[in-house]
Amino acid sequence: MASNVNPTVRRRRLGQELRRLRELKGMTAEEVAERLLVSQSKISRLENGRRSISQRDVRDLCGVYEVEDVRIVDSLMQMAKDSRQQGWWHSFGDIPYSVYIGLETDAASLRVYDPQVVPGLLQTKSYAESLIAGALPEVTPTDIDKRVQVRLRRQERISAPENPLRLWAVLDEAALRREVGSRHVMIEQLEHLIEMSRLPHVTVQCIPFSMGAHPGVSGQYAILEFPDAADSSVVYIEGVTSALYLEKAQDVQKYSVMYEHLRAQALNADQSREFIAKVAKDYAS
Repeated sequence: MASNVNPTVRRRRLGQELRRLRELKGMTAEEVAERLLVSQSKISRLENGRRSISQRDVRDLCGVYEVEDVRIVDSLMQMAKDSRQQGWWHSFGDIPYSVYIGLETDAASLRVYDPQVVPGLLQTKSYAESLIAGALPEVTPTDIDKRVQVRLRRQERISAPENPLRLWAVLDEAALRREVGSRHVMIEQLEHLIEMSRLPHVTVQCIPFSMGAHPGVSGQYAILEFPDAADSSVVYIEGVTSALYLEKAQDVQKYSVMYEHLRAQALNADQSREFIAKVAKDYAS
């Protein structure tokens, strides 16, 4: 989906512009909140693009920042209107990680490390069903199906004929050895992983247990990069009840360096395919 119709990216860009105007005015978020009689957390949420921004919010903020150029105000108001449109994922109802989906939909590249499971963009339908059912035992079959359909729709970025998502995935051996669903499901999943890794824009690397401690032992994370230079990279860390989005340059840099160490310590692409095939053979024996 192009960024000119992606509400998540629209909110993010609008929030960045509002933050820039506040900083030009030399005001803190607390001072702005006090002027508008709202909470400081609301100002922060507006600026980081995590919530919808109304045209009234934009008008009030432009008033506080004394923006006199009508063209700037009108442009920001239009961005606020566009940001309230719905993305394709909204048709599936309440999706807890909808902000991430919006970012992923517009990303040019994604680097992901997962120590426990196969990343969602590389999962088969059967694996995804079994994984969601096991990880969320209280979720109804209807909700499981909805989540699986969203996951399969997200995977269209990989197979897109034009500008497919550039994906680099580093997996710990545990993600391959953990039997999700059944042996048959795992064999199918691992064969799919090998097939996907042969695509020119997809790279899969594995870290065997024999590598010992490595920079990824602290847990799963993903780094999203965007085609527009105005959109800074984002580090996404998934949690049980909420997610963490890191956008400060120093935070993104730290995770990027850590990812480079992971890639350097992992088996190369060819070795990883051989390793995955060996694990699949173990399941079959």
